[in-house]
Amino acid sequence: MYLLYSLLLTLAFVLMSPLFILRREKYAAGFQERLGNYPEFKHDGRKVIWLHCVSVGETNAARPLVDEIKTSFPDHRLIVSTTTKTGQELAQNIFSDKADAVFYFPFDWKFSVRRALHHFKPDIVLLMETEIWPRFLSEAKIFGAKNVIVNGRISARSFKRYSYISRFVREVLSNIDLALMQDEDDGRYIRSLGVPVQQIRITGNIKFDLQINDNEKLVTENFRNRFGFSQQQRLIVAASTHDPEEKWIVDSFRKVYDLMASKPRLLVAPRHPERFNEVADIIRKTGFSLVNSSAKQSEDDKKATVILLDSIGELRAVYPLAEIVFVGGSLIPHGGQNILEPALAGKAIVTGPYTHNFSSAVSAFLESKALIQLPEMAVESQTVEQISKTFERLLNEPAERDFLGANAEMIMKANRGATGFTIDALKQIL
Repeated sequence: MYLLYSLLLTLAFVLMSPLFILRREKYAAGFQERLGNYPEFKHDGRKVIWLHCVSVGETNAARPLVDEIKTSFPDHRLIVSTTTKTGQELAQNIFSDKADAVFYFPFDWKFSVRRALHHFKPDIVLLMETEIWPRFLSEAKIFGAKNVIVNGRISARSFKRYSYISRFVREVLSNIDLALMQDEDDGRYIRSLGVPVQQIRITGNIKFDLQINDNEKLVTENFRNRFGFSQQQRLIVAASTHDPEEKWIVDSFRKVYDLMASKPRLLVAPRHPERFNEVADIIRKTGFSLVNSSAKQSEDDKKATVILLDSIGELRAVYPLAEIVFVGGSLIPHGGQNILEPALAGKAIVTGPYTHNFSSAVSAFLESKALIQLPEMAVESQTVEQISKTFERLLNEPAERDFLGANAEMIMKANRGATGFTIDALKQIL
């Protein structure tokens, strides 16, 4: 099966090579590292902990874990890898002073994986949120490293997909030494896929342990001063949006903007950086004045109705400025993005109907009346109307906004502790 997997991986690489060329800025980043060619890493006899985060979401989620690893294992070295360019940029920004190396995860071929393992010589590999790379897990096990899933989650949809290749998945998961899962459903799924029950722990979701740090508070104040955010011009944030959500959000915002005497403002943060220009064009076509957060500061910043957040790693710092946060990836069957970061800021959160990527968290928030989830609509015009009515109501009802935000903060506080449970479990095998 591993041979077939490698052949399919190679075939996929060849077929996607035109895309790599067209989007070379995105895919060429770290290419040599992905092949297993890394800068010098001098070993000093200390054990090495390798933490892998896929992209921005996992990298942000790893913040409390990285801090606790440095505190609890001071005699170990920590290295951090990411898969995506945006994840790498964020990891370099927030972990470069805490990790001994920050680099790109290798392509899942035997030669590149072996190069990486022999270069860094990890004693343990921590995979954030069920990153299952068959060749890497197999080679890491052969190399002698322990493989641990941390903050693991498996959605019902992912479980169904894995079930189609259950024999291969079972073989791959035989290389897992410990699976630290977010909740009982995740534990049940990974047990059904082949991880023995004695190697599974339910530790909770590390994302509940996130805190707003001093650097983010400074960024928040810089944004407040630069763009002139105030209670008189209430801000709606559309976070981690996907195509075609931006058009629906902007069309909804137009309806609200035209209705209200006190004009609100909108900040749009697309999930994928390669879409920044596309989203800017969508916004301009509506006639709204627009500024980009990455542009040089000017007097237009305070006058613009819409701000495009086209800088990496600053979304968390924007949430405290908002009155309403719409969390993207949820109006389409993508499955939604992280609702816990705006909850940490105590904001009124709105999502679409598709939230299966975060089903447990969304269910808890709905049960505690800490979230508004829009129903599924048959046509685009109905979706736009539903969003606009929700935004208008929340802008006109500060008590409802405060109620939702306070409940969200309560849930965050009630579910903290996963990082400590994770560290306790790691101490048993390190």
